[in-house]
Amino acid sequence: QVQLVESGGGLVQPGGSLRLSCASSGSIFGINAMGWYRQAPGKQRELVAVITSGANTNYADSVKGRFIISRDNAKNTMYLQMNSLKPEDTAVYYCYMRVSPRVPLDWHDYWGQGTQVTVSS
Repeated sequence: QVQLVESGGGLVQPGGSLRLSCASSGSIFGINAMGWYRQAPGKQRELVAVITSGANTNYADSVKGRFIISRDNAKNTMYLQMNSLKPEDTAVYYCYMRVSPRVPLDWHDYWGQGTQVTVSS
């Protein structure tokens, strides 16, 4: 079984920064794509950023230039550096990873439990 655990959420003032982490554990042979999604109250879950196994990245237009996604393959961990935070960034942030627990490759998507980010003065 594979588990993802997010950390780093909290309360921050507008213009501030936070760094989210997503650590994976369990039976992992390989990890393909990784990403962050968020869900604000009353809204659908939306993609924030993704990073491929080749470190190619893609961002939602609303966070481009402010957020940076990265991964540490040796630690099976992913990060989201969030700068210049705005009140509209307030949401529960979820990480996901596409993992193969074994060979032959057998990819499955796993999700973290979510971490709350609140941007408010």
